[in-house]
Amino acid sequence: MLELPSVRNRKGEMAKPIASLSCDLDDKWAYMKTHGNPAWQTLPSYHDVVVPRILSCLDRHHLKATFFLVGQDAALPRNQEQFRAISAAGHEIGNHSFHHDPWLHRYAEDDMVRELAMAEEHIERATGQRPIGFRGPGYSLSETTVIELARRGYLYDASTLPTFIGPLARAYFFMSSAFTREEADCRSTIFGGLRDGFRRIQPYRWDVGGQGLIEIPVTTMPFLRVPIHFSYVLYLSLYSPALAERYFRTSLQLCRLAGVEPSLLLHPLDFLGSHESAGVEFFPGMKLPLEQKLERIDALVASLSDAFRVVPMRDHAMAVAQNVTLPLLSVAM
Repeated sequence: MLELPSVRNRKGEMAKPIASLSCDLDDKWAYMKTHGNPAWQTLPSYHDVVVPRILSCLDRHHLKATFFLVGQDAALPRNQEQFRAISAAGHEIGNHSFHHDPWLHRYAEDDMVRELAMAEEHIERATGQRPIGFRGPGYSLSETTVIELARRGYLYDASTLPTFIGPLARAYFFMSSAFTREEADCRSTIFGGLRDGFRRIQPYRWDVGGQGLIEIPVTTMPFLRVPIHFSYVLYLSLYSPALAERYFRTSLQLCRLAGVEPSLLLHPLDFLGSHESAGVEFFPGMKLPLEQKLERIDALVASLSDAFRVVPMRDHAMAVAQNVTLPLLSVAM
């Protein structure tokens, strides 16, 4: 068993380091669109099913999180009740783009400006919160995006995923799809490349003038840089639930040892069972029955909460902002 460093508060009690939790609230149509299924254009949804489940899970553990919302979903009347419920429960609302294109990093400047502005407008109207945090769909990020986020007054971005397995994820994705040549071309760089594995795993600032936009990477396992977010662990549990749990706990222990304050994320499909997988069967972990999946998510969230003080990403970014020695990185990508 790895021994964790002891940290105590002013009362001499063991103090937990901070961790942030978020949910990329991609609707069913967004997954189908990325996968090349033309049925996405009817905008099929499961928000009315998954949002109450996610809120219930967070409430059981007395946690607040950040929900990155898609502008197109915020613009639809059918989602207003669910989105208001998220905000009313005290969770932070973030911007996840308007059209949810994982090739957002290929947008021209004018298109990027419109994308962010449209998403902000509809998200604020639906939730009463103006986003100060952004995550690109499919972890997409570009110099244009960073500069525009800073110009618009965002506090943080959370789009980077420091892992080497991006090309493997893309290969798996392409093998389970039937893209046209045009569709394959625009998706040719989604999920990043090998060099993403060399990105910083710790927060930093982008050098865009002023104080600089804070970047909070999606945490991967320290040293090995393999994913540890919940969807990935659920996928591993298909082969061995015990091994998946050990993998997650070890990852958290390594974060503590390496001084990494993790930022982990949930996906809506983490809360859908195998009987509800029509149209999204390709997503990892969708063979799990609902009861098993919810039990495993519950245990994983409990493990995170036991080891860290879990907060929304806004709070994480504000804590990071107090670090005067935070590295400043060039925005050139």
